[in-house]
Amino acid sequence: MNERILIIEDDEAIVKIIRRTLAYEGYQVEAALDGEAGLELARNHHPDLIILDWMLPGMDGLEVCHRLRSQENMPILMLTAKDTLQDRVDGLDTGADDYMVKPFELDELLARIRALLRRTTSERSPTLGFDNLVMETSARKVYRGDKEIALTAKEYDLLELFLRNPRQVLTREVIFDRVWGYDFGGESNVLDVYIRYLRQKLEIEDESRILHTVRGVGYVLREHP
Repeated sequence: MNERILIIEDDEAIVKIIRRTLAYEGYQVEAALDGEAGLELARNHHPDLIILDWMLPGMDGLEVCHRLRSQENMPILMLTAKDTLQDRVDGLDTGADDYMVKPFELDELLARIRALLRRTTSERSPTLGFDNLVMETSARKVYRGDKEIALTAKEYDLLELFLRNPRQVLTREVIFDRVWGYDFGGESNVLDVYIRYLRQKLEIEDESRILHTVRGVGYVLREHP
């Protein structure tokens, strides 16, 4: 995972907590402590997602959001202590994609981030491919060569994760988090079962194996073991 996230927040303690959490999850993180600096970083570095505080010194979050929306299209998650309905409407009308009220749980923040990144990635990449495997995300169809492969919803989600991260070793923990949304526990064999199902379907008619086991770590989509 190489998604880049920009935090624009003037509370250094909050920045430190969010930065550490995101870095632990594998995101690349930058931060700015005021609106103008954040706007410059966003325009120069084009992050995949912005976490934007409403109450910033100088240029506030609404103005930053408005200016970004005139030139950029990355998802914006707004953080604020303002929690009235009108505040939420104002934030979303300015161009924010989502809205969280402080204080918030880090697990929920991560879930919102994943949802925004999934949505925008799907919009940017309607077709995914690797070797002779093709996934049409808009129609939720998968082909290997000229053969369509019928997948269950969970098999599809699992394969999509690998196709969006080719040649990257994905740990069991990351896969559980992204596909099932929670940790089944180290003793669960549900992932191994789904990997076996996927391999059986992907390796029809003697097609080569592209989904490989990295012992003690997880799995990877690549050409060779």
